[in-house]
Amino acid sequence: MRPKIAEFFESEVYGKRPPRPKRQIFEIVESSDNALGGKALRRQIKITVADARGEKSFIMLLYLPKSPDPAPVFVGLNFMGNHATAGDPEIIMPEWVRNTSLGGIKISGNRPTEKYRGLQSRRWPYEKIISRGFGAATIYYCDIYPDLQKADGAPQSVYSIFKEPMNGAIAAWSWGLSRALDALETVPQADAKRVVAVGHSRLGKTALHAAAFDRRFAGAVSNDSGCMGAALSRRQFGETVEAITRQFPFWFSPNLRKWAGREAEMPADQHQMLALVAPRPLYVASASEDLWADPRGEFLSLAEASKVYALFGAKNLPSEENFAIEKPFIGDVGYHMRKGKHDMVEYDWENFCDFFSKALPQTR
Repeated sequence: MRPKIAEFFESEVYGKRPPRPKRQIFEIVESSDNALGGKALRRQIKITVADARGEKSFIMLLYLPKSPDPAPVFVGLNFMGNHATAGDPEIIMPEWVRNTSLGGIKISGNRPTEKYRGLQSRRWPYEKIISRGFGAATIYYCDIYPDLQKADGAPQSVYSIFKEPMNGAIAAWSWGLSRALDALETVPQADAKRVVAVGHSRLGKTALHAAAFDRRFAGAVSNDSGCMGAALSRRQFGETVEAITRQFPFWFSPNLRKWAGREAEMPADQHQMLALVAPRPLYVASASEDLWADPRGEFLSLAEASKVYALFGAKNLPSEENFAIEKPFIGDVGYHMRKGKHDMVEYDWENFCDFFSKALPQTR
């Protein structure tokens, strides 16, 4: 059954992930053993991937706790460039960024700016994560597949290095997380057997996809991933297949559009996508005011996926009473609904760390 479900999501929803590239090079281009005020190690690793039609490079930012033992790591993509995730002046800026506006600062001409440094640090509270014994790694998502507003970024994406035609940004971003995991396998201070894919919004969809299709990941975190992420499509509440494929067609397989308005006829729903992560630890987070992402649908999806976890012996699983604001459920799977809007903040990370501190196997 699992292969058939995975095949449906590949062919009809996300598109097929690219293969492992023929060649990969991992180069530490910057490092410090006294980052974050002396609390952490910092490594910036240039990942070069090459195949039949050329090569692409992107930089992974990695912070690790100072520890005698290899640390588990959360790895996820970011929206504005690695430098936007922290105020650390040593973080390398990307060469190209998408035109957007953040905090009243507009980007045009695809040129990165120092003014964005640290602007999204609330989403990546590195010091908090490090203090809990975890590492954190991130890559700018547009380095893998440019998320353009009015055009398909595929020609400039990692798909361009392969002979075979491919499509779907989420599948490409997911593939990028697997390349990050490859890089982490070369870092002695990182425990590559305890790497958790994490993401917010479209990048939460990406984290779920990565863990579903690359079983090396030790677990996954979906934060406010909504439609075609954790939320049930058949509820048709908030963002729908019609809405998401109209606004963001390039994120998915072209086949997804034919299911617009026909969610009830789809042979699989998103709880089955979540179940592809089983029996590995899974955490779903929602926000109470994020109705476009359908918090209720995200919770119900996790509850349905939990039935598969039960088949693997899980007993501490969510029930209706766990759909409550800021009353986290930390069991064999995890869930919380933060009070507030569409975002990922320190409160979310506190719960992610609480859950995975218990859920990840100890490898020491």
